[in-house]
Amino acid sequence: MAEFKSKIRTIEWVDNYSKMVDQTKFPEHYEYVKITTGQQMFDAIKTMIVRGAPAIGIAGAHGVTLYAQEIFDKDLSLDDFKKELLEKSDYLVSSRPTAVNLYWAVEQQKEIIRNGHDINEIIEELKMNGKKIELDDIAINKKIGDYGAMVVPKGATILTHCNAGALATGGYGTALGVVRSAFANDPTIQVFADETRPRQQGARITTLELVMDGIPVTLITDGMCSYFMKKGMIDMVVVGADRIAANGDAANKIGTYTVAIAAKYHNIPFYVAAPLSTIDTSIESGDEIIIEERSHEEVTMINGKTICAEGVNVINPGFDVTPHELITGIITEKGILKPDYKVSIANAFKS
Repeated sequence: MAEFKSKIRTIEWVDNYSKMVDQTKFPEHYEYVKITTGQQMFDAIKTMIVRGAPAIGIAGAHGVTLYAQEIFDKDLSLDDFKKELLEKSDYLVSSRPTAVNLYWAVEQQKEIIRNGHDINEIIEELKMNGKKIELDDIAINKKIGDYGAMVVPKGATILTHCNAGALATGGYGTALGVVRSAFANDPTIQVFADETRPRQQGARITTLELVMDGIPVTLITDGMCSYFMKKGMIDMVVVGADRIAANGDAANKIGTYTVAIAAKYHNIPFYVAAPLSTIDTSIESGDEIIIEERSHEEVTMINGKTICAEGVNVINPGFDVTPHELITGIITEKGILKPDYKVSIANAFKS
């Protein structure tokens, strides 16, 4: 399996702060921001300066460390330090409720806090674990990419929705990790990217990533996928996920469910690419996944200009849930999970 070298590094711990690409500035600007406080990290996650479930998880781990550094300056007792830091950690998780990786990463940090016996040692261990989560994510995504590449036909056109690439992770990608690994072996691979309204992550981010890495990409609007499927121009769909239930139901960016229905009708394989950390085995189905409601302005405005009648009612869920019956396979670092997902997911966590 040839290795693809992506040019993108989304988020990393540097000295005593977190450095990340500001994804609200795309495509006009590609620039990094320095996050030095816990509240800045909360805001960065909330406002989607950093986005994508794995990247949010890394940001969460870094955020706990930033809070720890701030609280250290208060010169508290060990017990008071732990108490305040655990409270701040819970607050950080509330910034984006749908992506389970945020909860998963912060829980790891909370375990370090609970078991610590010295404030300086706790802070150092939080830094080390945040860095580990960051580097492990890249390695895991490369495994996901290599497993996924095995089911990509030669010369395939892959449709993706939203952005599950290097900029949604530590630096390689889940859905786009599959694309990168497939492209490394077959440069005739190409991508169709849905624009992904209302925040247009496909248009702003996925196309930018693929152009930067020299992978052919065609941008289409969200309503066009069935048209191109019927014309035989799409061979498979690969998307990411923000939370996957124990039965295989997968929450991803709003509009994913619609793509899955269209793929099923046209007999096109529909894959979800995600690390095991995105699978929440504590919930039985997608009905239990909390769907984040986002601001009305994301829908009513584009580039600062209102596009609809004043006073119109707006509902803006950030995600939808694709039922497991529509999913051909879930591509993980342990391999491609197949139905019955209750069984394959449970076995993946045992192995």
